[in-house]
Amino acid sequence: MPRKKDGMLYEVLPRPTNGADGKPLLYVRPAQKFKYNIDSIDDFCHKYRGMISGEMRRLFTMFLDVGTWLMHDGSRIETPIGSFAPKLKLSGDFTDPKQIKSKDVSLATIEFIPSKEFVSAMEKYLDTGFREKYDVLQRKPIHELRQSGAIEAALQELCANRNSFGVDHFVALTGMKYNTAREFLNNLCQGEHPRLRRYKYGNKLCYRDASKE
Repeated sequence: MPRKKDGMLYEVLPRPTNGADGKPLLYVRPAQKFKYNIDSIDDFCHKYRGMISGEMRRLFTMFLDVGTWLMHDGSRIETPIGSFAPKLKLSGDFTDPKQIKSKDVSLATIEFIPSKEFVSAMEKYLDTGFREKYDVLQRKPIHELRQSGAIEAALQELCANRNSFGVDHFVALTGMKYNTAREFLNNLCQGEHPRLRRYKYGNKLCYRDASKE
């Protein structure tokens, strides 16, 4: 059967709980990693939606100011895309309401609940359905890679043959998941005697052997 070529990319990941067969239950999430910032959205609206350049940025800037002012007393704001409201948290565990003082209460985050119209508008663009992200490599858990010596072998090869390397190079040699590999390499850059040095080349994270500096 030919692989589906359209639709939203998704990836399948294990949950911390197991199913009846003893294996981890699974969940899915979007696999697209590209992020649009306000400038790219503003530029799109200017080119394809007839908006004045900078208008979308000014709208969000104004909402940031006015919206937070209106919510400062605990009010909820309802908009065409959904509602916003402050979400609070306590500084500890309490069982008696009388023990809670104003100093124990703080802002946790801004809660957002999408409107039905927003969800419906999103669904209109999903008429082509979904497709699983195809991964050429079989991703392996980090404990298996440690035991097999694949991690150490990959580090030695990259440090010996390259002045610097990216996360993708490390992933290609080990078969590790990208996010796990990035976190692992970042940890090697920490401490008084780091094994690697991290730097940015454009938008790309790069690593090099710290002993060569």
